[in-house]
Amino acid sequence: MWKGSISFGLVNIPVKMYAATEEKDVRFRYLHRECRTPVKNVRMCPNCDRQVPWGEVVRGYEYEEGRFVVLEDEDWAALAPANNKAIEIIDFVELKEIDPVYFNKTYYLGAQDANNKAYALLREALIRTGKIGVARITIRSKEQLAVVRVYGDCLVMETIFYPDEVRDVKQVPFVPETHELNEKELTMAVQLIEQLSVPFDPAAYRDEYRNAVEDVLRKKISDEKVVEAPVRKTENVVDLMEALQASLDAARKTKTSGRKKPAAKKKATS
Repeated sequence: MWKGSISFGLVNIPVKMYAATEEKDVRFRYLHRECRTPVKNVRMCPNCDRQVPWGEVVRGYEYEEGRFVVLEDEDWAALAPANNKAIEIIDFVELKEIDPVYFNKTYYLGAQDANNKAYALLREALIRTGKIGVARITIRSKEQLAVVRVYGDCLVMETIFYPDEVRDVKQVPFVPETHELNEKELTMAVQLIEQLSVPFDPAAYRDEYRNAVEDVLRKKISDEKVVEAPVRKTENVVDLMEALQASLDAARKTKTSGRKKPAAKKKATS
């Protein structure tokens, strides 16, 4: 989806960029209920009361309600950043110094040839130092901030938000201030976290809602009866200590039952 180079210092590494992730949402189209025909989105001008072709559409910024300033093609041309086909690394930092809230989208970076020594050199240098590169890149006429790091054997680039694009956490209402905590409750909360702690395995997590939607669609297609999902019963535990204790007991029970070896199967007799 993009071809250029990684540059740091005087080193240039020719690379190709590939999307690293894809959304797996089930996509629907809007249909006319009466005839099941897909509905078209029409650009209408409510003032002129007619359909507007793309040639008559411009982009405007609403600086006050109902008042716009329009940017013409020549304005966009003057604003466009230089078409620099480079991922320009400007700094190297520790990965832990960047909070995950800054990360946006991930791309794989492959070398433009199979035996690119500079690619392997940067990859090994990043591994040995434990650093990641902070870079600038222009994608689709927009300059973005990004980081370059190692994932498996591959260099990856992740676009990140600029600081002023991350909202101040102080804007969040009703965040509790520091409270005196009950030591027993805190100890039980820590024990609960420890009981539920496991090594991270991405394969262990599934999009249950998407799977349910796909099941319903398969049943609809084959004209089978749609079965409603059972309602999960939850206990209304009001007391915090009771909630922690119930969670701890459930976690211990799950862990204990998980360790039990399955009973040996009896051999079939003739």
